[in-house]
Amino acid sequence: MIEFRVDTGSGVPPYRQLVHQVEHALRLGQLHVGDRLPTVKQVAKNLVINPNTVLKAYRELEHKGLAKGRPGQGTFIERGLTGLPAEKQAELRVDLEKWLTAAYEAGMDAEGIAAMVATVLHENRSEGKS
Repeated sequence: MIEFRVDTGSGVPPYRQLVHQVEHALRLGQLHVGDRLPTVKQVAKNLVINPNTVLKAYRELEHKGLAKGRPGQGTFIERGLTGLPAEKQAELRVDLEKWLTAAYEAGMDAEGIAAMVATVLHENRSEGKS
């Protein structure tokens, strides 16, 4: 089951953070069609946020066709997101972990790494590589 987190300093509304986390989990194969999401009450209690925030996130997931609420049962994943096979994802993750280790050893901090990744990602998208 997915374990949500909220970064209050990110500037991203909490409901959007929850939606993004479900999307990421679907892309990475951590959530699958038929999986049940935590209840609104559980998420609100664990994150100390308003239940309406969680409801808004779940409604957004339903609007996108990714999840569906079933009265008295909960909210379930209805559709996956296309992505790479798990084996290829694992291979790429190993490469990324090696790169991160090298970046930290070279003296970069998390913010510098995030900035570099965001820049390269943006440049690759602009050049039509993705």
